[in-house]
Amino acid sequence: MELLRANELIYGRLLPVEEPHLIERYNKALKAFGLKPTKLEKFDIDRTGFSPQIAEELGDPLYLDPNEVNRRFIILTPAQADLPVVHTAFSNTSQLVYEFFSKNSRAIDALTIKDVIYGEIEDSVSKVEDIEDLISINQVEFRVLSAEDVLGKASELATLVDRLKQEPNAWRDNKMLERMVELAKVTGDIRENALVPDQVIFRHNAFWTSHFGGLYVFIDKDMTTVISDPGAPGFRRSRPWQVSYLSIRDADRVFRFLASTGRIELPRASWIETSNYLEHRAEMAIGALIRDNEPDVDPGKFDRVWLQTWIHGHAELINKDGTFPFLNAAKREIAQLGHLKIDEVFPQHRFLVTRGKPDHPDAWLTNRLISDFVPSDFVSRYVFNKQGFYKDYEGFGEAWRRHVVNTLKTTYLKDKEAFRARLYGLTD
Repeated sequence: MELLRANELIYGRLLPVEEPHLIERYNKALKAFGLKPTKLEKFDIDRTGFSPQIAEELGDPLYLDPNEVNRRFIILTPAQADLPVVHTAFSNTSQLVYEFFSKNSRAIDALTIKDVIYGEIEDSVSKVEDIEDLISINQVEFRVLSAEDVLGKASELATLVDRLKQEPNAWRDNKMLERMVELAKVTGDIRENALVPDQVIFRHNAFWTSHFGGLYVFIDKDMTTVISDPGAPGFRRSRPWQVSYLSIRDADRVFRFLASTGRIELPRASWIETSNYLEHRAEMAIGALIRDNEPDVDPGKFDRVWLQTWIHGHAELINKDGTFPFLNAAKREIAQLGHLKIDEVFPQHRFLVTRGKPDHPDAWLTNRLISDFVPSDFVSRYVFNKQGFYKDYEGFGEAWRRHVVNTLKTTYLKDKEAFRARLYGLTD
């Protein structure tokens, strides 16, 4: 993983924390969680406050995610809103935390001047034991605390201010007035500074979770759909009248679900020809064949001439695999007809020529699911499915790891927004 770290492909774009007062505040949050304070003089944090260095120091990558549910958070600065989330068991954690920052920006701005904000993203489940535990989560609530109890003091001061306004003789209560002055020294003027978050409850929509080997939950008006390994506890047993269960190994049924619910963009010339999507898939497919069949080959020699020579010299292997010939045939058919007759395509191959519908709310999650059916495309795996990418990366040889890193640096990292817009139709 050191090569990924050095090229900011893992734990990249995090926020350095090195000011003594911020480290002190972070330690107060750790102590509140019952954890040992850090001795580090510098560490990095993501949007939720997770730090890879502190995880390593504590010997616990789940120090902010015990039981991988009811995620903890530590907020030192409003700047965390623009950071990625690099360690989570739920794919929608990043979005939920971003919404919390957006809806409560004034309170977060004011509170973090004086204090650290910490707490848990609570839901109805304390431990995930089967699928029912996951699909029963409809909403989450941010339980928000602060180390110096600025939140509590602000709430108390607001109550006293209301009392002063509404009770005619309250101004005669010297003890109350003294308490208000004492509280205001900590909170400042709460009429100007909104110290209490406006919104702490958020909807828990479609998501992927690492539980049970990886599980997807898609939510439609009349039906919830679970896609996972059939061996997951509760599969096809929990609420079958309102939950549809699909095996992640059943490419045909998964594809038909995505198509029937309007979550995928079918292969049409209007986007296929401008995106170079099929060319990208073909390049990834050939690369995977080379890696699997000639692991000692140096990917540094992968120029156009070398690849064409390799393709001509391994025609039997390529035809047996079938991916490259299919993509070439699909490209010809789309050029002639303007679309591909998808029902005539082998189920596993359908995912090669489709992408998440860009304007659908579940576009990112759908592209993540598609990447599970196209593991050869390590670029798409990295963009949408980092957990899957890192697992794949562990199995690569050193030469291929360097090739993967170099490819990501010269394609995706060079201009992420433009790359996502061209290949997947996504705009931030």
